[in-house]
Amino acid sequence: MKVLITGAAGQLGRALRSSVPDAIGGELVQLITTARQGGNGVRALDLTDAAACRDLVQELRPDWVINAAAYTAVDRAESEPELGWAVNAGAPAVFAEALQGIGGRILQLSTDFVFNGQQGTPYQPSQPVDPLGVYGASKAAGERAVLEKLGGEGRAVVLRTSWVYGPVGKNFLLTMLRLMGEREQLGVVADQVGCPTSTAGLAQACWAVLEHALAGVHHWSDAGAASWYDFAMAIRELALAQGLLQRAAAVRPLTTAEYPTPAQRPSYSLLDCTASRARLQLEPRHWREALAAVLRELPG
Repeated sequence: MKVLITGAAGQLGRALRSSVPDAIGGELVQLITTARQGGNGVRALDLTDAAACRDLVQELRPDWVINAAAYTAVDRAESEPELGWAVNAGAPAVFAEALQGIGGRILQLSTDFVFNGQQGTPYQPSQPVDPLGVYGASKAAGERAVLEKLGGEGRAVVLRTSWVYGPVGKNFLLTMLRLMGEREQLGVVADQVGCPTSTAGLAQACWAVLEHALAGVHHWSDAGAASWYDFAMAIRELALAQGLLQRAAAVRPLTTAEYPTPAQRPSYSLLDCTASRARLQLEPRHWREALAAVLRELPG
């Protein structure tokens, strides 16, 4: 089975590469990876170059494309929407179109930010999307593109997730550890609720999607719920216990109004993963347990 992974240099891409199974459905896995810069066995691919994306799929004829690449700078997307739309909506559409005549499938990673966060209960995969900003809107467009082109044949999967972090890359965990090491105190938003999701668990879910040949829209996150403030406090507690922090910086809860950002964020974006977990035959770890595991991977 030939699997093409985009965004291989990103935090999820690295987790996918380190956890690739030897075989899926009895077929040996042949992994091909791409990233914007390429190098070290990774092919260079600019997702804003539609022709390059199309040519690569037509050349390689993969059985699966795992599109783990994304434009995730939520605030910056408001000032450079063309780039966000090109990567998050344009590239998935091109991949799906190229796969139409080849017979391959696509796993499109998406986000809780496709919802407006106003309902106050976990979102079902079947609920209509209503994004608040450019990032969420572009990701929702990417979902639509792959489902419209390949969904009718059962060859498109959208896997939404939330608050992704891991031991590498740019994410909330690593930012908090840096700030807590530099500052005496900091403020973190406490009135936005979702679920932190480790790249290790998300990568496992992605491989399970391929193993079970799922189609349609699914949700995956770690178990439990948290605000960003809850997440920050858990990072501080566990990092202190593991010796990653030498002192306890004060963390003050903030309201969204006290911490204005260019992009509006959903106040409640918890995803209902019940059906997806059953289909994937996976039990997630609670987010605190997953966080402790990620912290153990970091150098002291």
